[in-house]
This record gives sequence, C-alpha cells and structure tokens, in this order.
Amino acid sequence: MSNCIFVTGTGTDVGKTFVTALIVKKLRGMGINASYYKFAASGEEIDKLPADAWHVKIAANLPDEKFVSYSYKESVSPHLAAQLENRPIEIPMLERDFKAAQKKFEFLVVEGSGGIICPLRWDNQRIFLADLVKKFGLPVIIVADSGLGAINATVLTVEYLRAKNIPTRGVVLNRFRTESLIDVDNEKMIAALTGLPIIAKVPVNATEIFWEGMFWK
Repeated sequence: MSNCIFVTGTGTDVGKTFVTALIVKKLRGMGINASYYKFAASGEEIDKLPADAWHVKIAANLPDEKFVSYSYKESVSPHLAAQLENRPIEIPMLERDFKAAQKKFEFLVVEGSGGIICPLRWDNQRIFLADLVKKFGLPVIIVADSGLGAINATVLTVEYLRAKNIPTRGVVLNRFRTESLIDVDNEKMIAALTGLPIIAKVPVNATEIFWEGMFWK
C-alpha cells in the first residue's frame, strides 16, 4: 500500500481542508494509523496551530504532532508570507519533517496550499507546490466545488498535473447537491473530459465521506 496521498484543490475555498479531515477521519475509523501533514500554511491560528491543521486535528481526533513545517501569520500565498517574515521555505526541513511523519504513521494525508500552481518560495530559489509533490512521489486527488465553474477548474488542474507527469487518482466533488442539475451534470462531464473517477461526492456539512474504489492504496 502506498502510504501517502496529496490533496489539492481546484482553487482556494473549495473545501480542501474539510475533505482532507473527512479522509483522515475515515481512514482512522477503518483501523489505519493515519495522520496529516502540510508543507506550509499561512493565516489564522487556533490553539497555536494553523487553522487548517487545527480543523483536521479536531475532526479526525488526532494526537498532537508537528502537522505543518512552516506556519506564517499573513493570510497570503506562502511565498509572499515567507518574504514578509524573511523566513523562506527550505527543502531540507521539509524532507526531514515529511519523512519523519511518513515513517511514524501507516498512512499520511498531505494537504496542499490553495491550488496546485502555488508558489512556496520566490527569491533566489523558486519552489512550487508541484515541485514537492513530484519530489516526494505523492499521488494526487483533486477537490473541486461541485457547482458552477467546476468543469473548467477541474479539467485545467488535471491537465497541469498531467503536463508535470504527476499521477492523479481521481476527483472529490465537495458541496455536492444531488438535486442540482448543474452538480449532476458536472459530475458526468468531469469524468468524461478527464477520464478520472469521481471518488466521492460530499454534501454540505457532511460528517463522513463515502468513496468509490480504493484510491488511497
């Protein structure tokens, strides 16, 4: 079994953290010693944790860990937050933290920052999220808001990942409304245009995720 998966979104505020938390919770409920990791986070903190990490920790009932390697105060892209704090992301630290977490847990769910084309460092070095996904050999699942615009955003994300030769396991449609003609059609069109499976359809305020297949293996 591959012991990690990378969760990216088609953009900001599509519910990537919400879905990530449900995945970790579900895996742990299956008896798998799963946990959560993120390369970099920026913005609000809760109980001294980046808000995303705190949400996953609470939702999945995780023990305390170093969930995030770099945490920045400003709610901006990580590369800009790092510039503002003069604290750039360093690959060796990410390697150390990621490998330690990967070794400690049976399965690791790695959450991205924003969409897949996210700059993490932009100075004398240029590091993008996709660079780390490739470096660590992480297969990807894509979280998309299931409403209007989902087709364009999802297909573009898939095509970028394919251009980078990054394996993609499938798509999760978040905030899915079974009564919505748009959502139902988006599901059909995304599957047809990308050739990828729709792993799960997650309704608003879901407390569980139900998926098709074994994308996490």
